[in-house]
Amino acid sequence: MTIPSNARIIGFALCATLLLGLCSTGMAQAPSPSANRLVIRNARIFDGKMFSTGVDVWVQDGQIKALGKNLKVPADVKIIDATGDTLLPGFIDSHTHAWGDALRDALIFGVTTELDMFTDPDYAANVKKEQAEGKELNMADLRSAGYLATVPGGHGTEYGIPVPTLTSPDEAQAWVDARIAEGSDYIKIVYDDASAYGGHRPTLSKAAMKAVIDAAHKRGKLAVVHIGDQQGAKDAIDAGADGLAHLFADSAPTMDFVPLLAAHHAFVIPTLTVLESVSGVPSGVSLITDPRFAPYLTLENIANLKRTFPKFPKSLSEKYAEDAVRELLAAHVPVLAGTDSPNPGTSHGASIHRELELLVRSGMSPEQALAAATSVPARVFHLNDRGEIAPGKRADLLLVKGDPTDDITVTRDIVAVWKAGEQDDRETFRAEIAKQKEQAVKAQSAPAPSGSESGTVSDFESGKPDASFGSGWSISTDRIAGGKSTGTMNVVADGANGSEHSLDVSGDIDGGLSYAWAGVMFSPGSRPFAPVNLSAKKNLSFWAKGDGKTYRAMIFTQSGGRMPAIQTFTAGREWKQFTLPLSAFDGTDGHDITAILFVGGPQAGKFDFQIDEFRLQ
Repeated sequence: MTIPSNARIIGFALCATLLLGLCSTGMAQAPSPSANRLVIRNARIFDGKMFSTGVDVWVQDGQIKALGKNLKVPADVKIIDATGDTLLPGFIDSHTHAWGDALRDALIFGVTTELDMFTDPDYAANVKKEQAEGKELNMADLRSAGYLATVPGGHGTEYGIPVPTLTSPDEAQAWVDARIAEGSDYIKIVYDDASAYGGHRPTLSKAAMKAVIDAAHKRGKLAVVHIGDQQGAKDAIDAGADGLAHLFADSAPTMDFVPLLAAHHAFVIPTLTVLESVSGVPSGVSLITDPRFAPYLTLENIANLKRTFPKFPKSLSEKYAEDAVRELLAAHVPVLAGTDSPNPGTSHGASIHRELELLVRSGMSPEQALAAATSVPARVFHLNDRGEIAPGKRADLLLVKGDPTDDITVTRDIVAVWKAGEQDDRETFRAEIAKQKEQAVKAQSAPAPSGSESGTVSDFESGKPDASFGSGWSISTDRIAGGKSTGTMNVVADGANGSEHSLDVSGDIDGGLSYAWAGVMFSPGSRPFAPVNLSAKKNLSFWAKGDGKTYRAMIFTQSGGRMPAIQTFTAGREWKQFTLPLSAFDGTDGHDITAILFVGGPQAGKFDFQIDEFRLQ
């Protein structure tokens, strides 16, 4: 599993310090108070491997300076009394797909590092550059595979992102070298023909998979393989994979499965949360209803946590994966906590807590589950500066109420999160979410906008790009996200059904941006992106013609946040009517629509299409 189809891919260098924290500037001077100088006193500590009690942790300049009982510290150092609380290393989610607000959401819930398994490499490079400069402290750190290795039409190519593919073993080294040049921290490979789900799609041959693994190893990179079934998992390990990006839900583990992994010293990221969703169980529901979490969940994340994958022709069960985890533990195979967020039933940050719960349900002790989200992935992925609470490590920390050895869900009761010693502002985030939810309630009960009663939006017969309600039409391009795509709109003398006018939309899509777009946006509210209640309407209807390319109709909703729901249409040489149910746009009921777009991209090149008689029925 990777990113869902509605996705838009959109170290401190401080002065050297003396023992007491004074800057060495040639003259002793009084230190100024700093939020990055603190001592967490009398906490129960999980250091990444084991628990201890009554320990103080001294944080300075983004790192753990010292641990001990009753530490003596300068008077200006901030003191936090953690009596009765538990201090954990910041969590590492070992399987995500990051873009947009993902890393911000992750940090809110104590995930201080995400190991991304497929995203736009330009996005990843930009995030990592800013974080290396000490910026973006309110976001989880990112490591990424960038593009994944797959074949034309294979898994990973279905999301509208132009993925560089390969088919032959002879192409493997060049493909891997290109990914490393883009900044990939490790190599992600797809070996999944969808047969486990009752479907079929092309995938790499075992020989080609092995060639990619060998090419990654030649360059000193880990090779992680996405599999869909147990036989695929065995093939991947036999080919030399370092680890599996998933377990399987198609069959009970056979007697030779775990010994094979143990013999090859491989690791596994089970992703039990997403396997629950694959099996038809909305894995995130318990998070939505948990009062410790609910105030920090955006409307977008709440909607996604309620979802499951569509019902597959074959019967699948997450219990097979849980049984495999038990056997992996007995064989001392490294198990890493990963969520595959933001697939259905998951969300960044929040779902790692559900994953911990499922790991414990699968036979892990709380200590083992917490290690799977801290020290184990740090060791496996060579993140030597984090994953433990120890002198010299990064001060990525999570403070929670209570004792997770009694109840692993205690990790949800978050007191504070620190990234590199800086405390995250969870209260401001909570206030923003409360405001968003308040606005959503108002939008849901608000009357439909005046002028929308007939459902007609635009027929362009006035010769202008006007609309019967809302704030009208505007150009939308990826320039707001750093792209170079261009777009224009003009009312032209050629309409559908013999009418006089239509709206011509043309432009040029930037070939250097994998999530590129350009086109037109209709704003149904009194200002751009103001939500309106159009729940009385059930369908989006329009006529289109053009150059024969495939285009995208997008709907933004307030509850969907920055991720539009997408449907495609092909604008052929002759006028054709398209009627798209609003429910097809990620299940929206229309009560909080903020924008409707018709755009070209992400395929590079010039485009030209026309729309007419746009209605909401």
